[in-house]
Amino acid sequence: MSAAPGAAGPASGAARDLVDAAAVAAWLRAYAAAVAERRDELTELDAAIGDADHGVNMDRGMRAVVARLAAAGGEGPAQEGPHGGGPDEAATPPPLGPLLKTAGMTLVSTVGGAAGPLYGTFFLEMGKAAGERTALTATEWAEAVAAGVAGVQMRGRAETGDKTMVDALLPAAVALGAAAARGSAPAAATREAARVAAEGMRATIPLVARKGRASYLGQRSAGHQDPGATSSWLLLEAAARALEACGAAHAPQDEPMPAADDPV
Repeated sequence: MSAAPGAAGPASGAARDLVDAAAVAAWLRAYAAAVAERRDELTELDAAIGDADHGVNMDRGMRAVVARLAAAGGEGPAQEGPHGGGPDEAATPPPLGPLLKTAGMTLVSTVGGAAGPLYGTFFLEMGKAAGERTALTATEWAEAVAAGVAGVQMRGRAETGDKTMVDALLPAAVALGAAAARGSAPAAATREAARVAAEGMRATIPLVARKGRASYLGQRSAGHQDPGATSSWLLLEAAARALEACGAAHAPQDEPMPAADDPV
């Protein structure tokens, strides 16, 4: 989260209160790193009730997203200033919509199975909500995340209790909006959303799947943590850590991903 014009630095109040392209890019990179680290665990979760490819697919897709970020200069193309730019004129910060849409389209085109369209839709709808704005307040950030979750629900036709990624995403989006409404900064609001996402993830363990390939197992799907809910928790956890890191000198230390048989 870079400082707003005239702000004292990255840890200033203005910086902490806005989510800009640097923060979003940091989030995407953090999520890619988390997925890569937990790839085998995600695949093991999927092996129990799915196709045993969720970790591999998400790792491939997020590596492609990071590669696209790097090709675009890290945060997406900055736009020239009103007088054509130059050494004495700072470039206009890049808008968030195109950055998020690029992530979404990359996931749609590189991730197999249901995860590609679902995560791709999440970022595409976030991008639509963000539009041409170069930074989002906590409330706008929450609205963009909620738009992404609504897109996932529409695409997958899932509700909480179906044993899908929605079990983590939807309560997290509600918590994010509530925290923003109370006046929390984006990092603090997202930390609360990540906590709620973890609860939703754990809550999938006893559920019988009603959507997706896991639903074919019927009662046998109970007792297993949903891999999509787990990668969705990672998504929110990565966002919280990225925003916390952008508002402070150091990011919080990484924590182990909860395992299916030993949830936090």
